[in-house]
Amino acid sequence: MITIRRSEDRGHANHGWLDTHHTFSFADYHDPEHVKFRSLRVINEDRVSGGQGFGRHPHRDMEIISYVVSGILEHQDSMGSRALMKAGDVQRISAGTGIQHSEYNASPVEPVHFLQIWILPDQKGVKPEYAEKSFAGIQPGALNLIASKAGREGSISIHQDADVYVAKLHAMATVNHDLAAGRSGWVQLIEGSLTVNGKELRPGDGAAISGEDRLQLTAAQDSHFLLFDLN
Repeated sequence: MITIRRSEDRGHANHGWLDTHHTFSFADYHDPEHVKFRSLRVINEDRVSGGQGFGRHPHRDMEIISYVVSGILEHQDSMGSRALMKAGDVQRISAGTGIQHSEYNASPVEPVHFLQIWILPDQKGVKPEYAEKSFAGIQPGALNLIASKAGREGSISIHQDADVYVAKLHAMATVNHDLAAGRSGWVQLIEGSLTVNGKELRPGDGAAISGEDRLQLTAAQDSHFLLFDLN
C-alpha cells in the first residue's frame, strides 16, 4: 500500500525569515493522523532568509539529520562542532543525553534550503555525537546511502535500524529498491516529478509505503528525492 502525503496538506508556517513545511506534527502544528511514520518522526522542509536562522536550542534522545539542498547552512553546537554546510552535505547529530545547537544562513543575501529529519533512536541516553559528510558528488541514476545503522557503504551511522538514501534521476530514468519483509518505506520528493510504483509525486510530496516488496521509482522529469527504508 502506498499513501501519498501531498505537499499542500503539510503543516505550513511563514515567519518572514523562515518558510517551513512540516510533514509530521511539529511545534505549533499538530495533526493526530500524521505524528510519525515508523521511526521517522520529523521531515521539515525549511527555507531561511539571508542572515537569519535558529538560535541555540536544546535536543535530547533524537537522531537529527540535516540535508542541504541549496545555499549555505552554518552550524554550531555545545559539543564544539562548527560547520558551513553546502548543497549535498549531510549532517547527523545524535542528541542522546542532551545537546544545544544553532543553525543560521551563512549568506547575508541568498536563502538556504534544507531538510531537517528526526529519527527516533533505538536506545536512549547515548553519548552525544556529531558527524558530517558531503554527498554532492553522487552518481545520478542510483540510490546513494547517506545514513544507516552500521554506517555501511561510506554512509553516516545512526542509532536506529533505518537506511536513508538520496537520489537524482534524469528524466525517464528508473531505479528499483527492494523492501525486506516487515519493513516500510517513505519517499520524499524534493525536486522534479516522480512515480513510485505508478503513483505520481510532485515537489514536497511524500509517500508512505507498507506491504510492498519492491519499489520502482521513475522520473517523469529530472528529480531529486530521499528514500527511507524503515524497520
